[in-house]
Formats: sequence, C-alpha cells, structure tokens
Amino acid sequence: MLPTENRLRRREDFANAVRRGRRAGRPLLVVHLSTSGATDPHEPGEAAPPTRAGFVVSKAVGGAVVRTQVKRRLRHLMRDRLIDLPPGSLVVVRALPGSGDADYGQLARDLDAAILRLLGGVAR
Repeated sequence: MLPTENRLRRREDFANAVRRGRRAGRPLLVVHLSTSGATDPHEPGEAAPPTRAGFVVSKAVGGAVVRTQVKRRLRHLMRDRLIDLPPGSLVVVRALPGSGDADYGQLARDLDAAILRLLGGVAR
C-alpha cells in the first residue's frame, strides 16, 4: 500500500502528469512522469515534496475483481520504486487491457522498463 502522502488523488494532478509529463509505453502499461521542473519552491530548510503516484485501470482490463487486483499489484510495485524518482514527481500508471491477465512478475518488468526509459537509464 502506498502511504497517504505518496498518493495522487486530484483530477488536476492526474491531468498535469499526463499532459505535461513524459510517457513510456510497454505492452501491459503506460507510465506518465512529470517532474517538478528546474525551480524548487521550497526553502533550504524545508523537506522536498514527496513523489506521488496514481493509477488508471479501465473496464477494458477486466471486471471489478480483476481491476482491483491490478491496482493493488501496481500500488505495491510503485511503493518500492518511489525512491528512484525525483522528489516532487507526479507519476500516472495506466494499465492496458493485457494487464488483467498478466502476473506480478510481468507487471514488475514492464513498470521497471518504463521507469528506466523515463529516467534515461539511471534507475535501479
């Protein structure tokens, strides 16, 4: 489970990540990453803003049980990968229809490959 401060909840945040961020597609999912930019609005004594992640799993993935399972797997996978992303980043992971039939390992491989591509090959 993702901690509360790392959850993307507002519609505007999802829209910003998808519209302004970079995108990396894989067979099972698409990852959108929006970094905070060159300026840091925080004072030197303040903590950096947390990286936040959100998930989009449509009915094309499967029924309610399958969609919930995919969301839970993706949340668990992202929890361990948040430290690899720049502070203040917004991440949206969109599951594609094949992700409902995929196992945990396949989702992990696609997520790692997409994040690696977005970060320019410097993660994990």
